[in-house]
Amino acid sequence: MKRYPAFEFPEYVHWAEDLKLTKAYHQVTQNPKRRELIESLSIDQLKEIYRQLITARLHDIQLKRWVKQGVITKAWLGSGEEAVTIGMCAALNTEDVVGPMIRNAGALIARSVPLEVCFAAYLGTTDTITRGRDLHIGDPTRGVIPPISHVGDLVPVMAGCALAFRLRGEPRVAMTWTGDGATATGIFHEGMRVAASLNAPLISVIQDNQVALGTRNEVHHRGDFSAWGEVYGIPCLNVDGNNVLDCYAAARIAAERGRQGQGSTLIVAKTFRMGGHATHDEREARGLFDESVYQYWGARDPIGCFEAWLKTYKEVSQADLEIIEKEVTDAVDTAARSAQSRKQSHAPSPDELQVGVFAHPL
Repeated sequence: MKRYPAFEFPEYVHWAEDLKLTKAYHQVTQNPKRRELIESLSIDQLKEIYRQLITARLHDIQLKRWVKQGVITKAWLGSGEEAVTIGMCAALNTEDVVGPMIRNAGALIARSVPLEVCFAAYLGTTDTITRGRDLHIGDPTRGVIPPISHVGDLVPVMAGCALAFRLRGEPRVAMTWTGDGATATGIFHEGMRVAASLNAPLISVIQDNQVALGTRNEVHHRGDFSAWGEVYGIPCLNVDGNNVLDCYAAARIAAERGRQGQGSTLIVAKTFRMGGHATHDEREARGLFDESVYQYWGARDPIGCFEAWLKTYKEVSQADLEIIEKEVTDAVDTAARSAQSRKQSHAPSPDELQVGVFAHPL
């Protein structure tokens, strides 16, 4: 894909294919079931996954552009971690539900929430589910449960959704993501224990991007996240979080278990946060790790590696990929302009401040 020096990480701007990494990407899993699921994907399905990856990346680039232009003050980006969201959403059915974190905006894209709505959330206009009050958005009609800023809190919410599916006898699953830092919250463990104990079809993804806000993983955590499956009494699947195919296959396995009444699954996705907690602290974030760490993960850009795999192992032409990218670029540009044009006309009214807000009397 085209690289944007003003808005992307330097490792992505100068990204070039490494043949050894392309081969490793292809051989990421020797698990026969995962390999079978990956090989069963059609070219059209692979192209759709690529389209969604590109859309998620360009969505974030547009947000960063707005930050630099002063349109918004900051943005929480998922650049470099798109595969964890897009790959796993691709494994679900339309009847399933997802509860994304703010860094999982790709879930909105995968579930066909209009891009104008995604951008409007950051602009604080009234044409979103929160009426401009919050940028944590979703669309329950499309199976996206809106998150809140309290990290970890969606785990019991999604466990409740999953439990409802089991009690109704519906072949549906619920999925949510939690960063490695949010696993330290009590609510995460409460939700996991309930889901596992009640055999609810919950897929809980620990998105281990190795840093919690501004604290490296080794400072706030000891041990191996993959051991937690045994603690809860459920399977734990480890995946390469930068490989969209591995993420897809693991999530498919987890979803099939849930639909068959076999309960919850924990997935640990190893990835890396290339930027800051948000756009405001990217410079400080670069000082958390040695440059060699950024080079290592930069070479494993989930979009670049998937592009190389498509061309090498599926013989998808560069021209086909460029057509998809052009379509996505036009769609993102159009949506951003449309959303920004309504910033004044759809600004929230102070008169609506308490609309939809409820409280019990003392």
